[in-house]
Formats: sequence, C-alpha cells, structure tokens
Amino acid sequence: MSLPHDELEIPAAWPANGRVARGYEPVARCFEDLLSSGREIGASFAVYHRGRCVVDLWGGLADVASARPWTRDTRIVVFSVTKGLAAMALNMLSDRGLLEWDAPVGQYWPELARHGKERLTVRTLFQHRGGLPYLDVPFTLSDFTDPSRVGDIRRALELQRPAWEPERSQGYHALTYGMYATELFARIAGEPMGLFLEREVFEPLGSDARLGTPARFDAQTATLYPPADGDRIRRMLGAMLMRPRSTEARVARATIAPRSIPRRAFLNPHPGPSGLLAYNDLPARRAALAWASATASAQGVARAYLPFASGGAFEGRRFLKPPSVSALHDRGGWSERDRVLNKPLGWTRGFLKEEPHIFSPARESFGHAGLGGALGWCDPVHELTWGYALNRLDWHVRSPRAIALCRALYACEAVRER
Repeated sequence: MSLPHDELEIPAAWPANGRVARGYEPVARCFEDLLSSGREIGASFAVYHRGRCVVDLWGGLADVASARPWTRDTRIVVFSVTKGLAAMALNMLSDRGLLEWDAPVGQYWPELARHGKERLTVRTLFQHRGGLPYLDVPFTLSDFTDPSRVGDIRRALELQRPAWEPERSQGYHALTYGMYATELFARIAGEPMGLFLEREVFEPLGSDARLGTPARFDAQTATLYPPADGDRIRRMLGAMLMRPRSTEARVARATIAPRSIPRRAFLNPHPGPSGLLAYNDLPARRAALAWASATASAQGVARAYLPFASGGAFEGRRFLKPPSVSALHDRGGWSERDRVLNKPLGWTRGFLKEEPHIFSPARESFGHAGLGGALGWCDPVHELTWGYALNRLDWHVRSPRAIALCRALYACEAVRER
C-alpha cells in the first residue's frame, strides 16, 4: 500500500515514528505520551482531512517475544472495527438498488422468516433492534473456521427466537451481527463479503484492510495482548466497587448473571481455552468473521472510510451516491441504555453512532469501535477519517486511549477551522 507521507512537515518525537501536518502537533504529543508511558505496546494512528493524510504515526513493538518493531504497514486484528467494514458492504448493496433497508429480511432469506422473525426488517436487524444478540445453540470459534459447520450455523440463525419483539428494544448484537450480515450479503450479492470489499473498496482506495486475511500479510501482522483473565476480573470488580454507576460496572454485573443477555451475547461462540488469544491464530484471521476478524493497519482503516467523508466519492471515483452517504448522518436508532453495552448509543444502517463526547463532537459522525480500543471513524462535517490500530487490548468498554487521541484531534486548530 502506498502511503502519502512526504508532505507531512512535523516529525514525531521518540518513541513514536512518522509525521503529522502542521497544526496537528497535539495528536503527535498524545500518541508519543501513550507510547512513552507504557500504555501502548505497539500502535498506529492515521488521520485524513479533506482527503489529505495529516497524521501518520506508529511505534512500539508488534511482538514482544521477538522485539519486532511496529512499522508503518504493521496490521492487527481490529475486532468490531470489522462491523464498520461490513456496514460499508451492506450500504453499497443498498446504493446499487440490491438491498432495501425497510424490506423484511425474509424477502432475501426466506428460511429466516419464522419463530418471531417474520416481520423483521433489514434496518431493524442491523440497527441492533432485532432481539437477536445471541444464539441458543452453543458454538465455539473453531466451528466458524470449519467449512463443514456452515450449515449448522445457518440453521441455528434461522431457528433462533428473538429475545424481545423486534424494534421494541435495542441490544448490541456483538457477534451475531456478523453472522447475519455474512449470510444476507452472500444471498444478495452472490459472492462473499470479503471478496466484494477487497475489489470494490479496499483496492481502489489503497487500503490494506482485509476480511479474510491472505497469507501474504502474515509477516506484517502484530500479536494481540489481551489483559490476563485475572487482571480483567480484578479491574471489573474494582469498577463495581469504586464506580458502581460506570459502564464497566454495569457490564460486569450483567455478565456475571449466568443467563443474562450480555453474557450470552459475548460468549457464544466461545473462543476456547486460549480466550481472545485465539484471534492471533491463523484460522481466525483467514476466516471472514464479519464481527471481529478483519485485519488492517491504521492507514488501511482510515483510507477505507475516505468516500464516506466526502459525499461518496474520492479522487474521481464514485463509491456511493450522495443521498446514500447523507442518510448515515442521522441516528437511525438510539437507546439511553443499550441492553448489552449498558450505555447510551445507537446505530444507523449498520454503523455505530456514539455519544458526542466519546469519539467526535459531530452528531453526523459514524464508524465502529473494536474490542480493546481499535477504531475506524468518519466525520463528514469536518471531512475527517481516522483509524487506530493497537495490540495491547484495553478492558474498558470505550478505551481511554482512543478517546484521548480523538480529543487531541479535535483540539487541532486545522480541524476547528474546518
């Protein structure tokens, strides 16, 4: 992937590498501090403003055991940032007249239209209001990397009964979002979502993001470092005791209950004995798990969002019609207390819409955050896109490191002037 770097005037200070455009020094200082303080192991952060790269930063280690450095093209599993990429694919189908958001899902997938899902619409499903945040049939992550289990998974999706009447409530479909999106997309488009995204989005935009990562990218892939189970539990218990009204405390209380919706939403498919470390393994990266397994560099994520910040076109190529992009500016659905994440948030046509103080003050902004802190985001008001990739996973629902970088971005004079 060719990266526009030569026009950036200000070099980053140790231990960071890369450059920023003049006026974006606050972002460089924040990134440098995250590295020097040890809050990052390895990470990258990239920003585009009006189609021009203005932040291109990286640093730290891609792998601790080998002391392999994080370089400009280092990539990592970006977890639920993947859902933003899946939303791109769905919105492009809609833009081409192949998908109607208010049509019943059963119009495209007849076998799904039963057990309370007869009137479920595409919009309701992908705005996390379908009542389908979990599966009753237990699976493991290895089932989703085994082609022989595709039929079993499809049948489980078709037979699943909603946990609530569709559209009456909202609960983050943390894993099932990608399962439903994968099958629906393939039925409409006649091809896998990963191949479509590579041909129609990633390659034309010079993005290194991939859903179903081929072997040629293995040497550039960093190692994930999730918190140890004991450390995560200690921190969550601490939040319950010291900050009982925090989002983390509410999620901890909910997931302790054996049959709670959040617990069932997050733990099926179960990743197996190695926990989140299973996403370091080749089977997970090779599989096109549209809820979690995409890999990318920060640059790759930021570049994938470029048309969404500029009315659907970039460098003379039209990716979506302007009305298809402007439809993403408003909140399609919102809840003051999502039933899974236990915080205010919403979605529009598959993209996450956050509270204004989290990632962007622009209500029109959208994208998707990933487990541990990864982020892909777009602000069409200020014509910004940015990507954040990292390997030390945060235990917070929304990573303070990601929030700090976003606030530093909006502190830049060049952004405030628009």
